[in-house]
Amino acid sequence: MTHLLLVEDNEVNRDMLSRRLARRGFTVSTAENGLEAIETALTGRPDLVLMDLSLPVLDGWEATRRLKAEAATAGIPVIALTANATTEDRESALRAGCDAFETKPIDMERLLVRINSLIAAGGGT
Repeated sequence: MTHLLLVEDNEVNRDMLSRRLARRGFTVSTAENGLEAIETALTGRPDLVLMDLSLPVLDGWEATRRLKAEAATAGIPVIALTANATTEDRESALRAGCDAFETKPIDMERLLVRINSLIAAGGGT
């Protein structure tokens, strides 16, 4: 079963999206900030990370940079999730190491296609 790490500081968004993903057959772990995301990824080794970019403690850009710099987590695909849909935001996320970029509100079908294509490409651990 595919293991996803959902990093989202908004409790309502985190709960709603994690339940929707679980109903689609994914195992979902969650983190509320960037530091917690790094710790959870190192210990739980998810197949893919869904990373909100605007996070407390450590933002999603820096958390992604650190995940990609760590040998144990460098190969885990990261999908940026953000309400900021500008070209600059997308480019910043990709420069930080995100493998894909999705905007909020989440288009669930498009997100599932993106998750499955990144997993199928062998980017997960």
